[in-house]
Amino acid sequence: MLILGIIPARYASTRFPAKALAMIGGKSMIQRVVEQAQQARSISRVVVATDDERIRTHVAGFGGEVVMTSEHHQSGTDRCQEVVEQLGVAADYVVNIQGDEPFIQPRQIDLLTSVLDGKTELATLIKPINDLQTLLNPNSPKVVLGTSGDALYFSRQAIPYLRGKPVEDWLDTHTYYKHIGLYAYRTDILAKLTKLPPSLLEQAESLEQLRWLEHGYRIRTVITDLESHGIDTPEDLKLVGQLFSHMISQ
Repeated sequence: MLILGIIPARYASTRFPAKALAMIGGKSMIQRVVEQAQQARSISRVVVATDDERIRTHVAGFGGEVVMTSEHHQSGTDRCQEVVEQLGVAADYVVNIQGDEPFIQPRQIDLLTSVLDGKTELATLIKPINDLQTLLNPNSPKVVLGTSGDALYFSRQAIPYLRGKPVEDWLDTHTYYKHIGLYAYRTDILAKLTKLPPSLLEQAESLEQLRWLEHGYRIRTVITDLESHGIDTPEDLKLVGQLFSHMISQ
């Protein structure tokens, strides 16, 4: 099975412009993501998809494969589809790897791809929530599961609401999961997703995966115990820099 890893990397960002080129321990964030993804045993090829010449030049400079894509894409999903079209590669699946998670573990990617059997349309990673701050943080989307393990709904709110129980007791009563934004798409499904119009739930929550659910696609979830460290702001970069310093000092 041929699985293509694609890392969307925009230059423009409202909260953190040029974050793909931000330095962490002597290497750019995008280089660290590429090097981590290349260690995943299940990925046949890793490609950066960007809309900016500065990122293209930088990635090519450290030996990474990079494709220039349109600056008009609304999501990483759309950017992934353009890469598939440009490369003309007959991949079975595409894994969308977040360009702002420099310490993504290859094991996370391999865990996600372990459920790609040709029948699975879409898959994503989730992780149990064990602290109230994450549960109540609207910037950390949550997911509700069906008995099959497929996603029923994603929300920025903590759902389900546990009636009659104080919020501080919710984690002791129910298992909540946060969504880790690593996606796998079967390539024929990916082509269809990019043609779907925006949906009401997607617009309400600002979560593109709700568009897929509203249109009847199934998203299989895979539980991981590994933490993710996404970088959305310069403050996040400082925290991740501290984490990196701690890692290399051990």
